[in-house]
Amino acid sequence: MRTLWHEEPRGPAQQNSAPDANPRLHEEAGGVDGWGGWPGPRHWLPSRAGESPCGPAGREGRSGPPGPANTQQDIRIPTGDPEQRWRPRVGTRTLRGPSPWTSSSCLCLGCLSHPESLSPSGWPAWARPPWLVHSVFPHVSGESGLEAAALSKSLLILDGLDECKTPLDFSSTAACTDPKKEIPVDHLITNIIRGNLCPEVSVWVTSRPSVAGQIPGGLVDRMTEIRGFNEEEIKVCLEQMFPEDQTLSGWALSQMRADRALYLMCTVPAFCQLAGLALGHVGRHGLGPQDAELWPPRTLCELYSWYFRAALGGEGQEKGRTSPRIQQVAQGSRKMVGTLGRLAFHGLIRKKYVFYEPDLKAFGVGLPLLQGALCGCFLQREDTPASSAAYCFTHLSLQEFAAAAYYYGAAKRAVFDLFMEGGVSWPRLGFLTHFRSAAQRAMQTEDGRLDVFLRFLSGLLSPRVNALLAGSLLAQGEHWGYRAQVAELLQGCLQPDVAVCARAVNVLHCLHELQHTELARSVEEAMASGDLARMTAPAHRAALAYLLQVSDACTQEANLSLFLSKSVFQSLLPQLLYCRSLRLDGNQFQDPGMELLGSMLSGKDCRVQRISLAENKIGNKGAKALARSLLVNTSLTALDLRSNSIGPQGAKALADALKRNRTLASLRPPPCPHSLQSNTIRDDGTRSVAEALAANRTLSALHLQKNTIGPRGAQCMADALKQNRSLKELMFSSNSIGDGGAQALAEALKVNQGLESLDLQSNSISDAGVAALMGALCANRTLLSLNLRENSISPEGAQDLARGLCTNNVLRNLDLTANLLHDQGAQAIAAAVRENRTLTSLHLQWNFIQAGAAEALGQALQHNRSLTSLDLQENAIGDEGASAVASALKANTALTALYLQVASIGAPGAQALGEALAVNRTLEILDLRGNSIGVAGAKALANALKVNASLRRLNLQENSLGMDGVICVATALSGNHGLQYINLQGNHIGESGVRMISEAIKTNAPSCSVEM
Repeated sequence: MRTLWHEEPRGPAQQNSAPDANPRLHEEAGGVDGWGGWPGPRHWLPSRAGESPCGPAGREGRSGPPGPANTQQDIRIPTGDPEQRWRPRVGTRTLRGPSPWTSSSCLCLGCLSHPESLSPSGWPAWARPPWLVHSVFPHVSGESGLEAAALSKSLLILDGLDECKTPLDFSSTAACTDPKKEIPVDHLITNIIRGNLCPEVSVWVTSRPSVAGQIPGGLVDRMTEIRGFNEEEIKVCLEQMFPEDQTLSGWALSQMRADRALYLMCTVPAFCQLAGLALGHVGRHGLGPQDAELWPPRTLCELYSWYFRAALGGEGQEKGRTSPRIQQVAQGSRKMVGTLGRLAFHGLIRKKYVFYEPDLKAFGVGLPLLQGALCGCFLQREDTPASSAAYCFTHLSLQEFAAAAYYYGAAKRAVFDLFMEGGVSWPRLGFLTHFRSAAQRAMQTEDGRLDVFLRFLSGLLSPRVNALLAGSLLAQGEHWGYRAQVAELLQGCLQPDVAVCARAVNVLHCLHELQHTELARSVEEAMASGDLARMTAPAHRAALAYLLQVSDACTQEANLSLFLSKSVFQSLLPQLLYCRSLRLDGNQFQDPGMELLGSMLSGKDCRVQRISLAENKIGNKGAKALARSLLVNTSLTALDLRSNSIGPQGAKALADALKRNRTLASLRPPPCPHSLQSNTIRDDGTRSVAEALAANRTLSALHLQKNTIGPRGAQCMADALKQNRSLKELMFSSNSIGDGGAQALAEALKVNQGLESLDLQSNSISDAGVAALMGALCANRTLLSLNLRENSISPEGAQDLARGLCTNNVLRNLDLTANLLHDQGAQAIAAAVRENRTLTSLHLQWNFIQAGAAEALGQALQHNRSLTSLDLQENAIGDEGASAVASALKANTALTALYLQVASIGAPGAQALGEALAVNRTLEILDLRGNSIGVAGAKALANALKVNASLRRLNLQENSLGMDGVICVATALSGNHGLQYINLQGNHIGESGVRMISEAIKTNAPSCSVEM
């Protein structure tokens, strides 16, 4: 793979991999300023075999941007711009001809920004292809030289389509196949791209995205993208800027990271340099007493204001020149910026970004001004093949800043519309009228070229920016009185008929620059509290789109449940593309919404890792749309489709996608969503999923509960488990697999050595199925968790469970809640617990267990050293059983959680537990909710709390404590510093008692949370 970009002495350039053979035209699409070298030239040079086509030194005046070489790593579009406006040029589009990477000749015409230089007669230009090439490459002489170049498989690079002086018209330009015929340059370029001229030459055009659309898609064989800096390269770029002071580069990096929007814009090499220069100036020279309150920069306009301050202080000027004092140049700098600003503004509204000497003279930019060091921080000169020189702003954003500064100053005295060249007078004058005009034109400009201009114009009204530039560029306090009116005017642009588009989002950026953040803050708070459903106005939707771009919290997880309509969802797709986790539950998207979502997930820039789509009325068509996206998506790892209606057909489509997908790892609910729960996929859908599971090597969690799956579906899943080694968690609860399905899965467990968690809750499994599963546990060495709650396991089945626990030394969690164990079955399990050394959690809730079984469990706990959680709630163990468990606590040092809710425990049982707590040093959770321990029991527990240091949570809800009992507990907390939570609800102490006890606990134990 050959190097595409020539590496210049100023710094390594980015690289791009070679495209496939026989591409046609390569077109780069990207950011605002070409390749963004700062503050020098903007174009990069192609190379062949490591050399520049113009020789080892490259073409004079052309160099790569400072900063590290960039591989093709993905960078999120900076949050400040949904239109990709801040990206460097990215991508190549090939139109025709042989592969340029096997060429023996590479020709670069980086002159599209000033095409009149390609002709000796000036503009309008008439040129022949031989002269065009010879003007840039003298070694290709005459027509014979051009023909030879064509025969040797040449690559012609047209650098800067977006800077071409006249738009290319592919629809009406006459075809020309005669290389000797004189035609205008724009016709010449059009015919070269179409292949009418020089058909054997490969053509590569660089461009920004907004102009790339000029080239008909039918002419394009291939488009690639060249990314901006990634995070590591931003760091390296700063280190190269300050090689003598790594501490300064580290400090500058930390300041960049403090603002997400600004930091992401630093993926543009030029912007990274601009920010680095401003930050470096402050880091070197420090802040004055008045400046300390203005640091760090919080907005784009503030950063550019600091850059202007740095320029006045000499930062960025050529070494060896004396830096003038700011006080001495303030007046001259304002005049200079005013002159350049007028040039910048009129260039901006005319889409003019390259200026020649006649342009400069027309706006009063003379030679002395151009030769000044300060002007060099804003303008750069580019020599052309002809005699005339071309000038452009070193970065388009600087042109926009200068244009905004000019407009800001001119608006106070202009009596005509500044956007109208004819100077139409207005009956009403004043800054607000001019600002309204600028806002209206920015909203009406579909290509977004006035977006950043409007942001800067809004930012100049900020008190912080005004303080930064007072005396040097702005008059102190100028236009301050308009801030509130401007904010109202901007919000007025977000009317019901305005869609959530880039222009609407830019209004939120303008409000941020203005430091008017109430709208965005209200939506952010609603999102955090899950109350977005009431935010239905267009302004709220635009604010949401803005937050999805700039908020770190929204990027990590955006909870948009019960909020989005299909139209709003469609308008937010460009922003949702970059969220890591999306919660879209209950939005009723149905199948058409899944078509939209599928298109987003299929995008190469998609960064979504987790999506929850529960309760969206998704059918099999929607599932098929998602399945198609899974065939190409490389980011999604978790998908939750709970409570939809994808059916067997939808399940089959997703299963087929899983056979090829290599990134999806989880099909379960949040926090790690990917679930097919409650989708009525039945046995047929399960068979399809099982077939995919047999081939898939990445899926680790699969939730299939409540899908009407019977024994046949369980058999299919068992067959898949015999082959699969990646699945760690299978949730099969609330189906109807019965003993037959359990036996099939048991056979699979004997072979499978990957599954760690199996949930078979509510599946009508009885003793026969349990016997098979326990037999499998004797051979299985990976299963850690088994859920058998709400089945039909009797004391006979419990005997099999006990034998399995005595043999298995892997299982950690066993849930037997709501079966039919009775004392006999529980006693058998207790005997196994006494011998077992691996089980850590045992749930025996609601199993008709009484005191006899509780005594057996107490004796087992005195010997067991692994069990940390025991659940006996809703079993009538009484005081006798509670006392037996309490006796075990005096000796046991492993148990940390004990659940005894609704266990018929009275005062004697509570007293026994209190005595145990006075000795025990490991129990952290004790739940006695729904018993009748009374005042006596409360006093016993209160005495224990005075000395116990391990207990963290205590639940005494509904225990008939009365006021006396509650007071005892509350008083005891003054000596306890370990308890973090206590529940005293339902103890009949009245509202006044609740208030008094709450205050007492807050005083005695401020770190303890209490529920009354």
